[in-house]
Amino acid sequence: MSIKGQIESVIQAEFSPLEMQVINESHMHSGPATESHFKLVLVSETFDGLNKVKRQQAVYRALAEIMPQIHALGLHTYTQDEWQSIHQQAPASPKCGGGH
Repeated sequence: MSIKGQIESVIQAEFSPLEMQVINESHMHSGPATESHFKLVLVSETFDGLNKVKRQQAVYRALAEIMPQIHALGLHTYTQDEWQSIHQQAPASPKCGGGH
């Protein structure tokens, strides 16, 4: 299974997402790895009452076995109300600062 598929599987099982986007952004970065940089947009009721740090800690705990295979993971975690308030649009990823 691809790394993206592994991420999707774990997130689905752990967070029962209302919205989930796993975006492979490896093509935007230097290096030969085709699955090294990801952006995860996750909307879940699990995040109700949790601050941003606690949400990210929960995601990293869930993905602990997969993380050694990933160079970078951008996390955008929202409650349903937060997701609605930003018109269901996560911020764009920054351009790669590394050499090409």
